[in-house]
Amino acid sequence: MDAYIYDSVRTPRGIGKNTGSLALLSPVQLLTTLLVALKERNNLDTSLVEDLILGCVTQTGEQGGNIAKVAAQCSNYGDHLSAVTLNRYCASGLEAVNQAAAMIKSGWSNLIIAGGVESMSRVPMGIDGSAWVMEPEAAFGKFVPQGISADLIATKYGYSRNDVDHFALASQKRAAMAQKNGFFDKSLIPVKDINGLVHLAKDEYIRGNTTLEILAGLSPAFEKMGEMLFDQTAIDKYLDVEKINHVHHAGNASGIVDGASLMLIGSKEIGEKLGLKPRARIKMGAVIGSEPLIMLEGPIPATKKALRNTKMNVTDIDLFEVNEAFAVVPMRLMDHFNIDHSKVNVNGGAIAMGHPLGATGCMILGTALDELERQNKSTALATLCVGGGMGIATIIERI
Repeated sequence: MDAYIYDSVRTPRGIGKNTGSLALLSPVQLLTTLLVALKERNNLDTSLVEDLILGCVTQTGEQGGNIAKVAAQCSNYGDHLSAVTLNRYCASGLEAVNQAAAMIKSGWSNLIIAGGVESMSRVPMGIDGSAWVMEPEAAFGKFVPQGISADLIATKYGYSRNDVDHFALASQKRAAMAQKNGFFDKSLIPVKDINGLVHLAKDEYIRGNTTLEILAGLSPAFEKMGEMLFDQTAIDKYLDVEKINHVHHAGNASGIVDGASLMLIGSKEIGEKLGLKPRARIKMGAVIGSEPLIMLEGPIPATKKALRNTKMNVTDIDLFEVNEAFAVVPMRLMDHFNIDHSKVNVNGGAIAMGHPLGATGCMILGTALDELERQNKSTALATLCVGGGMGIATIIERI
């Protein structure tokens, strides 16, 4: 049985500070905005939606207590709607989509909504603590912050500060161009308050006026913490590296933002019953574990696994969405597979628009789908690096 994407929606990304445009709205409100939009856009008989699978990384406070079920209860879909919240770190939103697709393919369910949410202004990253840091057996000699891992990859494979800054500039320019031309509009749902006043209608993190000179003036973000402890931890593990070259900073790494995203995923039969037109088939999803200290190379083996499992080659993919957690992550994938940048993150990425942790995976898959339709192309692959040394990838085929 096939699993189809019938619709994809997302909020704009709001700057993840108390001055950001979404900071006054709870994460549940972001989700209910999208749930209402899915219902209205598709004239959806909500009694047939069986489950809500939601990714969220920082599950505490307003995002704790199975926020998916709270959102389901607030959506007016009906008391029947079950829900689960999961955490695969930055891959959570895409993991939710993959799990929904697997349940459809298995015949366990017919219609599921999947996606993610993260309100980083209201529930700051890391406030929930971390067993990865606190457990001595896991942390000693095996843990460094992700920024150190990104700089380790840059050092190991020879990416200079100029290289990563050029990539970051391209992300900003592409995102600004896509926003100006309305490329995001198909899936973008303005966020309003209870009085119907619009809080945010477009991504507000994009800085289209960014220049190389501006980027060059930013200080390396992870140099000081590296000098205190973590550089030596990385060097002790990777003996071919003598000194970490700290090249990443706020301008070439993903931004802290608020946002949510959802997809309506179902079987062929339920689509016919509801009169819905499928937009894409979810062909394959894959997750892998990788070395936890370098941590961020997971998109490469995850992409290999997804392609292998569906008997495809990298040349069969028309468009790639690679989460820009740090500039070096998509750069490394492009170089490994010899993929031209013209096929990767064609409308920019998280460097320009931000990375709402639990929502990003679903967001970038939706962006890929919209762009396949706009360019009249067939296949796309979305992939993310994941904390603790994991990777995830999903392949879709446009209908």
